[in-house]
Amino acid sequence: MKRMTIGTLAAASGAKITTIRYYERAGLMPRPARTAGRHRNYSEDHLPRLLFICKARELEFSIEDIRKLLVLADAARPSCREVQCLTAIHVEKLRKRIVVLVKLEAMLSDAIAHCSEAPIIPCPVLKLLEATDC
Repeated sequence: MKRMTIGTLAAASGAKITTIRYYERAGLMPRPARTAGRHRNYSEDHLPRLLFICKARELEFSIEDIRKLLVLADAARPSCREVQCLTAIHVEKLRKRIVVLVKLEAMLSDAIAHCSEAPIIPCPVLKLLEATDC
């Protein structure tokens, strides 16, 4: 079985070394064996798991959701229904975030639209940032 250093695993996955260490601390990645010099010594099995985690993060699943998905993926007979339910909840959270982001984009675009080449006092963007309501 081919062994890899953390740098090799990072290069193969596109993840940063600090990210891999974080996933280990979070319990998403199994702890690798250590060399006599105490360096991490990853097996080939670590790469597909790391790629799974990276893809899940790209899809903006939370660490807790990824933990659940990993358990479901490792099961002898994964339940598609459980994965579907977890994903449906995630999609609903994304939809709510999209609504908020669209409102933020509109506010910022409006502030920019009220800016001009000539310096105006007060600057619409700064005025927006100085608003007292949160």
